[in-house]
Amino acid sequence: MEEILEILEKNFRYTDEQIAVMVGKTVEEVREAIQDYEEKSIIAGYTTLINWENTGKEVVTALIQVKVTPQRGEGFDKVAERIYRYDQVQACYLMSSGGFDLTVIVEGKTMKEVATFVAQKLAVLDNVDGTATHFVLKKYKDHGTIFKEKKNTDNREAIFI
Repeated sequence: MEEILEILEKNFRYTDEQIAVMVGKTVEEVREAIQDYEEKSIIAGYTTLINWENTGKEVVTALIQVKVTPQRGEGFDKVAERIYRYDQVQACYLMSSGGFDLTVIVEGKTMKEVATFVAQKLAVLDNVDGTATHFVLKKYKDHGTIFKEKKNTDNREAIFI
């Protein structure tokens, strides 16, 4: 029934009836599977991906590389938890690279707001040895969705008289 998860990952707005047709199961089987996935935290939540560039809202996204000293008995988990609890943090990943340990995705209203968060909240945490901040200038693709700018869809050739 992993097919259900793949369908929901691409578009959670499908109805149980539509999913049942797609996977060749009954609606009840699909509902039970989804409920089971939610109870087991396999489905951790439902989100909507928004292309903020097409709205009037200004959003600044930054990818921050964080070098951390792991804690005895806790490894990276305790430091990562302190970081991901901040509202500004949208994602936090443990990396396999030797150059840094965590990748933290942060959002704010301005570059200054993000920089202030890094300087006053993130960089000063115990066990954080250094940070490198990279601001996202433009999103082309996010979570499998390609962001295209709206273009004139009128493909007719202009005729001048």
